[in-house]
Amino acid sequence: MNLSFNLIPNTLGRILRNNLRMTMETVKQNAEIAKQTISALKSELSVLNNEYNVLRAQQLREENAKLLAAVEMAKKRLISLEVSNGVKQIAIPTQNLCVKVDTVEQPAAVEQPQKAAEVKESKPKKEKKPAKEKPAPAPEAPVDVGRLDLRVAKIEDVQRHPDADSLYLLKINCGEEKPRNVCSGLVKFVPMDDLKDRSVVLLCNLKPVKMRGVTSEAMVMCASTPEKVEVLLPPADSKPGDHVHCDGYTRQPDAVMNPKKKIFETVAPDLHTNDSLQACYKGIPFTIPGKGMIVSQTLKNVSVK
Repeated sequence: MNLSFNLIPNTLGRILRNNLRMTMETVKQNAEIAKQTISALKSELSVLNNEYNVLRAQQLREENAKLLAAVEMAKKRLISLEVSNGVKQIAIPTQNLCVKVDTVEQPAAVEQPQKAAEVKESKPKKEKKPAKEKPAPAPEAPVDVGRLDLRVAKIEDVQRHPDADSLYLLKINCGEEKPRNVCSGLVKFVPMDDLKDRSVVLLCNLKPVKMRGVTSEAMVMCASTPEKVEVLLPPADSKPGDHVHCDGYTRQPDAVMNPKKKIFETVAPDLHTNDSLQACYKGIPFTIPGKGMIVSQTLKNVSVK
């Protein structure tokens, strides 16, 4: 027997319509929640992708520096072997090209008789002053830790970066008239409360760069592994602006390191902590003269960057 919908009692019909309406509302709400979740996941994925790119670029720079050093060492060994086997080393000649200017004697003017009134005294020719030689450019300092402007500094304020979940926005006093703005990717490794009013070691002569719209003017030095990062600790009685020294290397930092010269990238592979937690360059500890050494909290024999 065929029954039309109109034969269902009015009460049952209303219940079915209400249930159907509620079901549709629930479906719409679930769809909106799913949309918001997907959007949040896309945003987080974008941040993670950017962080990975930064880390990968740093790894490639370190690998390139090591390869360049290996090539230079192999070149020196090859020359040494050739010399020991009697192969003569020929230096590349440099040619000094000089242009010789021939002077052509001018024929003497034919003397003609002149009246005494028309004879004029010839003016003496001015002697040309020899051109001043340009001073030779000063030799560039060796690329080592002495080119880094490492100083003790104090973090005066800590905020989250407004447009990057993985970055802190720090104001750091490094002994200058005003604090520097520094963007630091320590959010996942160091709680905000552990950074406020803390003394750190700051690399001050990197070229300023914008990170998500905010200019970062320095870098906080840390002992680092892929799983753990610790901010380096200067001696307890050190003050903002104290210079970091490394015995055997003259401290002569560039005002701002030229990124094209890869100074930090060349030095970085030899920055590490030792068995005593001391921050070192090629095994020689960093010191604040008269105050003590710079150390990590727990990380031994790891990279410093």
